[in-house]
Amino acid sequence: MALSDSQIPPDAQHYLVCGTEDCEKNCQFYCNDCHHPMCEQCRDEHQKNRKTMNHEVVPYKQRKRQLPMQKCKIHPTKDIDLLCEECQIPLCSKCATTKKHRGHVFTDLEMVFTEKCSSCNADITKIRSYFEPTSQDLKQEIARDVTEIKKIMEGIRKSVKAESEALKKLVDTVTSDKMEQVDKIEHSLLQTLNSQNQEIDDYINSLNDLVRTFYGYLSPSNIEQLTVALKSENLIIRPIPETSKPVPPIFTAGQYSKEDVAKLLGKITVPNIKPEKRKIKPMKTVSIQLKPTGKQRKQEREKSDVKQTLSLSSSVTKVRKYTVPGVGYVSHISLGKSGRLWVSDTLGNLVQIDLQGNLLQKIQTSGGFGYHTVTQDEDLIYTDMKNKVINRITPDNTTTELIKTGDWEPVSIHSSYINGDILVGMFGKVTRYNKTGTEIQNIQRDDKGQALYSLPRYITENIHGDVCVSDFNNGVVVVDKSGQHRFSYTSQRSGFFPWGICTDVLGHILVCDGGGGETVHLLDQDGQFLSLLLTKQQGVKSPCSVCLDDENNLWVGQLDTNTVTVYKYLQ
Repeated sequence: MALSDSQIPPDAQHYLVCGTEDCEKNCQFYCNDCHHPMCEQCRDEHQKNRKTMNHEVVPYKQRKRQLPMQKCKIHPTKDIDLLCEECQIPLCSKCATTKKHRGHVFTDLEMVFTEKCSSCNADITKIRSYFEPTSQDLKQEIARDVTEIKKIMEGIRKSVKAESEALKKLVDTVTSDKMEQVDKIEHSLLQTLNSQNQEIDDYINSLNDLVRTFYGYLSPSNIEQLTVALKSENLIIRPIPETSKPVPPIFTAGQYSKEDVAKLLGKITVPNIKPEKRKIKPMKTVSIQLKPTGKQRKQEREKSDVKQTLSLSSSVTKVRKYTVPGVGYVSHISLGKSGRLWVSDTLGNLVQIDLQGNLLQKIQTSGGFGYHTVTQDEDLIYTDMKNKVINRITPDNTTTELIKTGDWEPVSIHSSYINGDILVGMFGKVTRYNKTGTEIQNIQRDDKGQALYSLPRYITENIHGDVCVSDFNNGVVVVDKSGQHRFSYTSQRSGFFPWGICTDVLGHILVCDGGGGETVHLLDQDGQFLSLLLTKQQGVKSPCSVCLDDENNLWVGQLDTNTVTVYKYLQ
């Protein structure tokens, strides 16, 4: 069914013919007084005509909609052309004079209709220009979330399968050990019984020998034999050897349930946190747009073009050097946004200094490697490996216990600058918590069931949300945010011994080699070796800790001194 003129969308692409008789040109204009569509030529003639020269002729899309003509049912000769404001019903001019509507206010129905049409057109424009495209953007975002959720869930499936395979291998190993134990016990018991059996055989043989001797004495062939028998004292019957019955082992079936096995395979939990609402971009209002000032343009350019303008410098420049009081050496550095930094050694000395090197405060902890970090709120959080907890110190120096890690000893920690999550390296795994301390993810094995971590001494995150770990035995281990193993880096150089690790705005990974090389390795975001960024030639000896500040300067701490050196390697 074809749409009437009033039903055709205002933004529809359709061909309109001029309403003048015998004119088939394209309609471009509309006379609001005559309610007549017309082409450009007919418009010119219409405006030249004395009778219509004062008519309002507008572009077709801006036309006034024609009010449908309808006769009054009470007064059939009258058109309905008024609206009673109080009763909110359309009526004719004669109905307006009746007693029912006496004293009421009336409005021209065509004017009301025109206003309503304008309002509808404005709403249609809003729908087409904002609400519909914004909704489509949300659909695309939801589709991306669907893809991401499927990827994460597939990762969880692989992790569960890997845990299952590892558990099966462990069960097979334990079963083999049990069978070997059973074989040994059986061999020992049978050996004892065979020995008893042989002893009885030997006894029976001795009895038979004794019987034969006795028979010989009963019928002696001469006096000499009888004399020998009378003098013999050894011809006595020995008692039957004592033997004992074997004590067989008893098998006690293991006490386990489906829930026990489920615990061994890890757990899948949905974090008890309020879902983040999707951002809906605000609707732009029609207004005069002011041009940004030169300063604003510069700031916007600098903010949006950081990645394009930064690149690796041809040389590394030493910027400054700090002596850190209160520590024996610098095993880890945590930088905040307040111009203050936290520095520690492995002996439990944790100090805060300002950018002039002044000691602000000192805390005695249980010590460790990369065991502290600064959050987005400028809180210091640090691990207590001995008590298996993670503590938080707020800027006003209030200390609280944030997380208990149960049976797992927390070794390293990092607060995400992307979403505030807390990443904790423990013996054999990495656990992700949200900023309030709720556990939301565990990462232990790759998709082949192999353990990813042994001792994750330092941990950080790159610009894509990948978790980067410096592990005592396994080198640099990188997984994506869903926990899937991306790559490991152990270096082709002999004696690679990874310590502190950090990442920069270009996605590079920087890791200290505390082994024979005593260097800082620079890797790309996919784990490919790029260069030795710092070596002994730059005065670096036993580099242990690294981090970057907001100006992309590299801070390096060393094991042989309590100084921190700052370098610039990006330009």
